Amino acid sequence: MTADPAAPILLFDSGVGGLTVLAELRKALPQAPVIYAADTAGLPYGEKTEAQIAARVAGLLGRMSERFRPRLATIACNTASTIALGMVREVLNIPIVGTVPAIKPAAAMTRSGTIGLLGTHATIRQGYVDRLEAEFAADKRLLRFGAPGLVAAAEAKLRGQAFDPGAISEAVAGLRDQPGGAEIDTVVLACTHFPLLTEELAAAFGPQVRFIDGAAGIARRIASLTQGQAFARDTADHAVFTAAPDPALAPALSRYDIEAAALL
Repeated sequence: MTADPAAPILLFDSGVGGLTVLAELRKALPQAPVIYAADTAGLPYGEKTEAQIAARVAGLLGRMSERFRPRLATIACNTASTIALGMVREVLNIPIVGTVPAIKPAAAMTRSGTIGLLGTHATIRQGYVDRLEAEFAADKRLLRFGAPGLVAAAEAKLRGQAFDPGAISEAVAGLRDQPGGAEIDTVVLACTHFPLLTEELAAAFGPQVRFIDGAAGIARRIASLTQGQAFARDTADHAVFTAAPDPALAPALSRYDIEAAALL
């Protein structure tokens, strides 16, 4: 048990996608102090190499662990988790919760047996995803598509800005146009940015398709690991960014009870 009730939960993502995890964490642990950290200078992760991502994530989390003394850190990013989670756990002496594609619950949900998975290019090619498929969906058909345009669309939407609707249609076609794609009835949103676009994706896929992501499961895991610990805020929850904070994000951060943003 941590000695300091004000020790925060550190929630890390490449951009604003981790706010979808924060929303679920607020439901599970509303009293928990949180620091939201976004590597906006490194966005997008999905177009980087595995070596670049691993070094960047481990380095940043090491620095932030020393500075903020969190009780627990969450990598609220599928790409970073599938690549760097093991390394980060080796170098930090606090619990680390990762984000993994929700293939297991999707396999339980599907009626047609055909599941779509939308992620970044870096996520969909990982052996970690292969292992999840083999363990939980070996008797299903899993169709994957890398949709980096959805990251930019989600970032724009959260800022209240217009985005290219072609990103939505490209993602849908990327799954539907594969052999068996017409049978998809469940789509895994394997990037924490993508649930921000659930409304647009649902309209494009049609009412027969259900969506699932890992945010609620992450919140449950954090609650389990901190069970019995005391929480007390000695300052307002805030965000830190590796690039200068975008003023357009302030209203969105406020909706998630993040009162201020600063440069890391």
